[in-house]
Amino acid sequence: MFRFIYCTVLRCKDPCNSIIKRSIYRGNGNADGANVSNYPLEGVKILDLTRIVAGPYCTMVLSDMGAEVYKVERPGTGDESRKWGPPFLNDSDDAVYFMAANRNKKSICIDLKKGREVIYDLARKCDVLVENYVPGKLNQMALGYNDFKKIAPRLIYCSITGYGSTGPYKAKPGYDVIAASIGGLLHITGSENGPPAKVGIAITDIATGLYAHGAILAALLQRYKTNQGQKIDVNLLSTQVACLINVASNYLNAGKEAKRWGTAHESIVPYEAFPTRTGYITIGCGSNDQFHALCDYLDIPEIAQDERFLNNQTRVKHRQQLIPILSDIIKQRSSSEWMAMFKNAPFPVGPINSMAEVFQDKHIQDIGIVKHLQHPTAGEVKVVGPPVVFSEARNCARTAPPLLGEHTDQILRKVLNYSDKYIDQLRKSHIIQ
Repeated sequence: MFRFIYCTVLRCKDPCNSIIKRSIYRGNGNADGANVSNYPLEGVKILDLTRIVAGPYCTMVLSDMGAEVYKVERPGTGDESRKWGPPFLNDSDDAVYFMAANRNKKSICIDLKKGREVIYDLARKCDVLVENYVPGKLNQMALGYNDFKKIAPRLIYCSITGYGSTGPYKAKPGYDVIAASIGGLLHITGSENGPPAKVGIAITDIATGLYAHGAILAALLQRYKTNQGQKIDVNLLSTQVACLINVASNYLNAGKEAKRWGTAHESIVPYEAFPTRTGYITIGCGSNDQFHALCDYLDIPEIAQDERFLNNQTRVKHRQQLIPILSDIIKQRSSSEWMAMFKNAPFPVGPINSMAEVFQDKHIQDIGIVKHLQHPTAGEVKVVGPPVVFSEARNCARTAPPLLGEHTDQILRKVLNYSDKYIDQLRKSHIIQ
């Protein structure tokens, strides 16, 4: 059904002729033996006014599914994350950080203040616009939703902000760790008796980008029904609060304040990381059968019969007695020894891997999630490809993240049909780079 709806959208509903060619992309897709281009979002054009993480991650996910993304960057400097190094890419001024969220895109350098008409022309050709400026900033440049609604009523305008377009925080710039702090994530992250800790990656940014990507897909589907665009508001703080899931539910419905548990679980015991002779492994027992199996593997079957540990409720109550018993045994062997012993165990278990161990893992290598792409100046670069696999469509990393302004002339000529003379005029006027 979705394939039929999408095909109808592409061929019948788009007045901008943005979805004409059926063979825009060629590459290694996920569907084995596929010899034709069949990306779910093939032909969808996205005007990307985002930078840093949340916005670029959103548009990258869409680009993996075939959307053509025009990344608009500031002349001279571009996306701030291009300079977030070291490390930097070999023979490039770009930080490796930039590589993580900008594959499959085309970079065009436009001064937003001077180049408003160019942006308007691109918007008329595009299906989606994504921006992550502080609310009101683009309105000052006549680049807000109401401005685009007049010239491109079918445009889906997605605004990614720190705190949304209403409320006392609306004018504040959005940063992952600040939203994670205000939204409670740092309060529940870290050792039980230690200070708050941030998650090792910008997880609030990533979650916001994923919420935005899902909302954009829903809006595209709705446009099929209504033939109208709309504005989507997504923000870091609301996303973070939504991601509190059971912790929020505990407080809202039971008045239970949250605390830090380290790697442990508030409601399941055992369910945490245990030190080994060489590192750590994480073990979870979500049922009595799994706990009995763990005790058998550890050669302590009597512990499973101890009245303090008979069920999860009693194990949670007596975690301070149970965890040291398990820890004393597990720390006697190396992580690799335990993983070999637990190879066929019925309970979930896994080592805490370093980055080297992650990418040396046989399963990671076998599924081929690391992709090798050719970069214009650095040769081959590696990226972690999309984790989603379609049975009847492609979803993949095709091209390396672009150089700053690499596609400016190409987009102006082929998408907007600007003449070389007009492009030269724009460049001399410092509107483009």
